[in-house]
Amino acid sequence: MRPRAWCGVLAVVALSATACGGGESKKSDDAGAAKAGFPVSVSDCAGAKTTFDAAPKRIVTSNAAALELLMWLGAGDKVAGTGFPPGKGTVPQQFADQAAKVPVLGKKVIPKEKLLGSGADLYVDSFSSMKNMGGMGMAPTAEEFKAAGISHVYLKSTACASMSKAARTDLSGVEADIEELGKVTGTSARATELVAGMRKKTDAVRDALKDVPDAKRPSYFFFDYDAGTKQPMAVCNRQVANAVITQAGARNVFADCAGDFKPVDWESVVAKNPDWIQLGVRNRGSEEANRKAFDEAADFLRTFPATKDLKAVKEGHFLRIGSERTTIAGVRSADTVREIAHTVHPDRVK
Repeated sequence: MRPRAWCGVLAVVALSATACGGGESKKSDDAGAAKAGFPVSVSDCAGAKTTFDAAPKRIVTSNAAALELLMWLGAGDKVAGTGFPPGKGTVPQQFADQAAKVPVLGKKVIPKEKLLGSGADLYVDSFSSMKNMGGMGMAPTAEEFKAAGISHVYLKSTACASMSKAARTDLSGVEADIEELGKVTGTSARATELVAGMRKKTDAVRDALKDVPDAKRPSYFFFDYDAGTKQPMAVCNRQVANAVITQAGARNVFADCAGDFKPVDWESVVAKNPDWIQLGVRNRGSEEANRKAFDEAADFLRTFPATKDLKAVKEGHFLRIGSERTTIAGVRSADTVREIAHTVHPDRVK
């Protein structure tokens, strides 16, 4: 983190000389940081550590997911810019006005030069690399981040998903991200409260379904309508959607796929013949537009020769739950678990 330098003309009026350097002021700062839980060390996907001696003052986020999480933590006022800004209606209503005021540094990935020149002291990254997200140019190197005075941390439940060695079947990784970012931003108490609220919801689902064997849990296909209909995109077992689906008491039909996302073919989907299909539609910005998009996705499945005879299609077993709430990790992931569980196990999850 960049050192804090504060010393001004007010010192000659009201402050002693020690207020502008070491002495009592430094002791007070150190005591305040210690009280807030600093220093704090966090690791990246490869295990390299970054240490924070105090909470950051200016934060840039890679996308709307990281931005929303900071708002849930109460640190939204520190956000100085974002990439992949939230679309209309995509963040919770209580954060809509605040989110709209955040400067957009990139409609998609933030250009390297703009990120390094943002004046931020922290970059919260939801991606494994900018290059992987189709960004403009390469991501800054660790040396370039350091030279710009920017600490770089990852939301590992998303950024490190493809590198995970095991399938993700619960929201523990998401909860760990919330707790870690809470420590970094000095909002640990709020993070603890958020995680407790999530666990209350998911624990209730777990308890309601505890005596339902895996074989009796319905099979489930997440249909990413916006990724294209010519070749479907499967969510694999490292993606947070697999955790959401599994914790909701369903069986992801592509849970045998290691990784996060993978293009498949319609023959593979037909062979799985899922009990339920989620119409994964990205938020269009209004209820009317979303309803139209969900209708279009359902109509495609009903009329497409390869899918019209699937069990879920014939029985109308569709879930109209947005893509972002399922495939992007966050506080609302627990709500999605509960919504899916209620739909596929209505007699158990109220």
